[in-house]
Amino acid sequence: MSRDGEPPVSEDSGAGPEPAPAGNGAVAVPGVPDAVFRAEMKDALAGLTARLDREHERAAHREAVIDRLHEENQRLRRGELQAMLEPVRAALYRLHDQARRESGRLAAPGLAEPPDPEQTALLLAAVADDVADALARLGVERFTVEPGAPYDAARHRPVAVTPVDDPLRDGTVTAVQSDGFEQSGKVLRKAAVSVGRLDGTADGGDGKAVAAGSNGTGPAAGTGSDLGGGTGRDSGAGGTVNTGQTTNSG
Repeated sequence: MSRDGEPPVSEDSGAGPEPAPAGNGAVAVPGVPDAVFRAEMKDALAGLTARLDREHERAAHREAVIDRLHEENQRLRRGELQAMLEPVRAALYRLHDQARRESGRLAAPGLAEPPDPEQTALLLAAVADDVADALARLGVERFTVEPGAPYDAARHRPVAVTPVDDPLRDGTVTAVQSDGFEQSGKVLRKAAVSVGRLDGTADGGDGKAVAAGSNGTGPAAGTGSDLGGGTGRDSGAGGTVNTGQTTNSG
């Protein structure tokens, strides 16, 4: 007999009551004793725990390898830096010894002849070449500027203005104070140069400054927009280069 509202259950269908849950909340498997099922679950959980432990060990090993590689990388970088600086140290050693020898020679009490200006000039040129060679080993190349070259604001730093009466020399380099240095095409320090500018008397005596170089390459005279520096012949920050050349009209 079936209850009201429930489909009748045929005795020949083989359907029976559903298995009751196990006492620990797990669903019992038909045909498997409860004790065996619990043992299998326990073994499965133990296997998962062991796998997690192994994964933790592998993760800790990977972290140790990463830390060791990072330390070795830092050590190699320090070694490369020291090797890169070795030529600079060697050049400084030579400069130090050379300067000390010349200082001792010039300070000797029995010096019979005064220093030869030509030899002194050669000595200073050799010192500058040694410094440039040390910088070249670091990838910093020296570049020179020849007088007469057009003024280039990207590579030249004007430190003085030279009055010129030749329009072709307006806006050109008239003298070089120091060389420039660059690395991989990037200017690290501009060359310090003197720049020619038409004399104020070259405009016909009316006292007006020439607006631009006649050859089209020179900066505007009298404005100081490109020739930033000090006043007069010296360079300084935050000023304009002024030749101080004025002509009174009338």
